[in-house]
Amino acid sequence: MRPPPLLVRRVVIDVVWVPLAVALAAAAITLALVTVPFGRRRRVPRLALMAAVYLLVDAGLVVSCAVLWLRYPVAGRRGRNWADAHEGLLRRVLALLIAAARPLLGFRVQVEECPPPGRLVGRPLLVLARHGGPGDSFAIAELLLSRYRRRPVIVLKEVLRWDPGLDLLLSRMPSCFLPARAVGRDLPGLVAEAAAGLTDTDALLIFPEGGNWTPRRHLRALDRLRAVGRPAAAARAAANRHVLPPRPAGVLAGLGARPGLEVVIAAHTGLDELTSPALIWQALPVSTPMVMRWWHFPESSRPAGADRLQSWLDLQWAFVDSWIDARKAQQAAAAPADTAPPAAASAAGPG
Repeated sequence: MRPPPLLVRRVVIDVVWVPLAVALAAAAITLALVTVPFGRRRRVPRLALMAAVYLLVDAGLVVSCAVLWLRYPVAGRRGRNWADAHEGLLRRVLALLIAAARPLLGFRVQVEECPPPGRLVGRPLLVLARHGGPGDSFAIAELLLSRYRRRPVIVLKEVLRWDPGLDLLLSRMPSCFLPARAVGRDLPGLVAEAAAGLTDTDALLIFPEGGNWTPRRHLRALDRLRAVGRPAAAARAAANRHVLPPRPAGVLAGLGARPGLEVVIAAHTGLDELTSPALIWQALPVSTPMVMRWWHFPESSRPAGADRLQSWLDLQWAFVDSWIDARKAQQAAAAPADTAPPAAASAAGPG
């Protein structure tokens, strides 16, 4: 569903949301306290407390953004202080949510072979991230902010404007909201506009798959490629069973607007098989970390031309799939035979 108009969001939804979120958080905390004695893994209190944290953080975002607006009421005089204040707010919010998710849900991030931060200083980045599992976008954005000191310019779906805190904060930062219905809209042009405005301390974050990986979406992607007469692409996508085929339009638009962008590809696995609420419920608290690995590609290592760049992107996604396959094999070999991961038996089912 498309979000309401801007005036409705600011005058009605944002105002009502703060007391409503506090009330819902209080109800969630009460539920957590009542259900603590029940269940060995305490799934209900864990989820209730995490929901309370998110609701309070989101309400706090709305209040903080209102305070910043009162502090800098004149748009023409906001400048760097305005930008730094919102970037710092996003950094603190993401750090708080991830810190809360660790004891409550077991959510952990383990990073392998990231490019050293010093190697990427002074150059804008294009981060192409695999999308799969709960919380991956928050974790990647937090890593960009905390480890690399980069302001993430996120390409995300317009439906997320229904979240009042995210809507307010990301609307004030350089972000790229893509409408769900592309009819009459130049979506690559929106990405190109975001890329053209990047500074040397920004990172344009794109999820080329267009959505979270699930087995069902993978099958639909194969059907879509076959339906448009691309059997070879469908065969390649079928071989890469852990990822969705990347959609190149946004990537090509970003590189076309800023040809000198440094590219980082972010892969991760560990929580990607939690593709439904039932599987997430069964896995809580999760025992497997979200393992991430990043690859850095300077401009000199990438081919020129749209066709060659598209082939290059397909090849990189095949490498991502191979890395995920190897990581899953290592995890399966290390796990005791009688304690398979909760989602393993249902990984091939519908997402």
